[in-house]
Amino acid sequence: MEGGFGSDFGSSGGGKLDPGLIMEQVKRMTDKCFRKCIGKPGGSLDNSEQKCIAMCMDRYMDAWNTVSRAYNSRLQRERANM
Repeated sequence: MEGGFGSDFGSSGGGKLDPGLIMEQVKRMTDKCFRKCIGKPGGSLDNSEQKCIAMCMDRYMDAWNTVSRAYNSRLQRERANM
């Protein structure tokens, strides 16, 4: 993971951060990773749950950034062809 949320996580086309979009993505990521990694909720996370959560969040942000870059690149190409 590069520097937290990365430069594309939560950006809206023009490179500006959209707080609403960021919050929605964090909620989705938290929900998906919780369901995937936490078998029996308790007072604390064991080592395997902590590693699972960290890896899940890293993968989610990497996927988000990849899709975001591809989408922005396509928008730029289509705007250039107008």
